[in-house]
Amino acid sequence: MSVDHRRVTAQVTVLDAVGNPVRNADVTVEQQRHNFAFGNIGFDFIPLANGETEQDAAAEPVFGGAGLAGLPELETMWLDLFNTATLPFYWRGFEPTRGKPDTRRLLRTASWFAEHGVTVKGHPLTWHTLAPEWLTGLPVAEIERLQRERIRREVTDFSGVIDTWDAINEVVIMPVFTAEENGITRLAQSIGRVPMIQLAFEEARASNPSATLVLNDFDLSRDYEALIERVLEAGIAVDAIGLQTHMHQGYWGEETMLAMVDRFARFGLPLHLTETTLLSGDLMPPEVIDLNDYQIPSWPSTPEGEARQADEIVRHYRSLVGHPAVQAITYWGFTDDGSWLGAPGGIVRADGTPKPSFYALRSLIKGEWWLPPTSMRTDHGARLSITGFFGDYVIKRDGQSAPVSLSRGRETDTVRFR
Repeated sequence: MSVDHRRVTAQVTVLDAVGNPVRNADVTVEQQRHNFAFGNIGFDFIPLANGETEQDAAAEPVFGGAGLAGLPELETMWLDLFNTATLPFYWRGFEPTRGKPDTRRLLRTASWFAEHGVTVKGHPLTWHTLAPEWLTGLPVAEIERLQRERIRREVTDFSGVIDTWDAINEVVIMPVFTAEENGITRLAQSIGRVPMIQLAFEEARASNPSATLVLNDFDLSRDYEALIERVLEAGIAVDAIGLQTHMHQGYWGEETMLAMVDRFARFGLPLHLTETTLLSGDLMPPEVIDLNDYQIPSWPSTPEGEARQADEIVRHYRSLVGHPAVQAITYWGFTDDGSWLGAPGGIVRADGTPKPSFYALRSLIKGEWWLPPTSMRTDHGARLSITGFFGDYVIKRDGQSAPVSLSRGRETDTVRFR
């Protein structure tokens, strides 16, 4: 698929600080940000954002736990590539002791990303896996009350810093989940899937009416489609459909991936590829059903695997960015250091050096799909013709700058130097 639907040519009239046309003038135009959400997890940077000198064992991350020594270098590479960060709100880790949530630490991290111009997403508000152990034996009615309170607390506390949430995660399996006993599965068994979703969305919406709320799942079968149909029929306002694509057993290929995306695009909602992983080492055996069941002592990145990953990541991103329904792609893991399952799924090696996939992805996001500093000249009418991907740009001249945004349906604009 072509990515032309994400580009626009805009005629921009340039004015000086007092409103006079800037005619026949040399300027520099450069892109600042993509509108498309190119994301990754930000879990690794929680200690860095909080100025910690060693990992806090009580807040040890479940996914993403790179060593502290290399974080400054990882920060530079991460911020060079991504504009959206997902932060962990797994209830068990966020509030291991009832009444003592890790709000301050996560809020500092979210603010740190925001200060770097990164949009922050919280994941997830409701999930059966990693539910707190203290929730397990409580009466169902109390579990529901506490789940509602938890959603209201987090969405309210982080409003304005985190305004995108996976409101609920993996509902298809939620009431039949058997890997471990937990309170949220008992609640889902009691009230059903759609009421669980309604609970999550209504509490989050009431707490932050402007939030973007995502329904997220790894089950991309007809069961998820049927659940979405029921949710929409119930009048629940879903802002985006989340699709997980952890490909530890091999890249699905463009044809399979786009056929899946087409199935969910029929709902007319933006699609967020919320969790994408491609490996740069040996693949997980195809007979493994639950990825969490595959635990091996060492899972290295290999030269052959790295070449494969670089090729696949370009194909994957090019095809998905080419699909008009896709609004966001979050790659699940930046570095192999502390990666989920110990898998070589990062685009940076455990030693902190970039893999070929880092450069390959950068060649798209900050290369082919990016406008670097470019010399242009206004015409006699003070106009510039700027062609680029939807996003934020800046026009510079003589130490002054004028921001301009390119977006669909906005072919003309007027900007003023500051």
